[in-house]
Amino acid sequence: EPRSAWCCLAWTLVVGTMNFLVFFMNLLLMFVIFTIVLLPTIVVVYFGFQCHSRVLHSAARYCRSILDDNSSSALIILGFVIMSPLIVVAMAIYCSLARRLRLFMCFQPYSRAVYKGVKWRWYEEGGLCSCAKGWNTQVKAWV
Repeated sequence: EPRSAWCCLAWTLVVGTMNFLVFFMNLLLMFVIFTIVLLPTIVVVYFGFQCHSRVLHSAARYCRSILDDNSSSALIILGFVIMSPLIVVAMAIYCSLARRLRLFMCFQPYSRAVYKGVKWRWYEEGGLCSCAKGWNTQVKAWV
């Protein structure tokens, strides 16, 4: 049966807040994974830009003794070349982790706010993020 207008508004705020928190957790997890996987690219590009004479031209000892403009350009190019495969690796890690933890099943439909008696989706499927139910072996996903 449908809820009253004020009750529907209150439940909409609860469900919306919960969905926002789940979205924020997914975003935070994605940020952490991408930061860890892309760390070599970040470091290589940083040192390349830091030591190049037309960009920052740092007065650090390693910039004067080891890295000249040609090697700094090589570091910048190397960093951008290895970025593409590392982005694919980071996305594969995030997708497999999200699938294993079933993070996208934690989002709740707004029908929970509109109608009385609608159960939480994660409750019907065996607990938070479906940890209590067995895996469906028929579902295949290629990454």
